[in-house]
Amino acid sequence: MIKFSEHGGTITFAVRVTPRARRDAIEGEYQGALKIRLTAPPVEDRANEALRRLLAERLKLPVSAVRIVGGEKSRNKRVEIAGVRQAQLAVLLEATGKSR
Repeated sequence: MIKFSEHGGTITFAVRVTPRARRDAIEGEYQGALKIRLTAPPVEDRANEALRRLLAERLKLPVSAVRIVGGEKSRNKRVEIAGVRQAQLAVLLEATGKSR
C-alpha cells in the first residue's frame, strides 16, 4: 500500500520511476511507492520533468502543482502535489487496475 502524508493542502508520497520505457504509464503500487514508467531518459532532468507532467495531466492540475522533493537523481523519489486530496490519488491508482 502506498503511504501518503497530507499536510497544509499538499500530499507527499513515494514514486518508483523506470526511465526509457516503451510508453508513459502509471503501473500501480510497488513496495510502498507508486510505480511509473517514463519514455524520457534520466539525463538533463528530462525524466523528472516527464514525471511532473504525467502526474499533473492525470490529476488535471498545472505542472507547477507537482514538485519532486527528494531523490531527484534516483529512481526512488518523493513527490509533493498541491491542491489534491488523498481520495483523488486513490482514484488515480484504481484507474491503473494494478496493485503489487
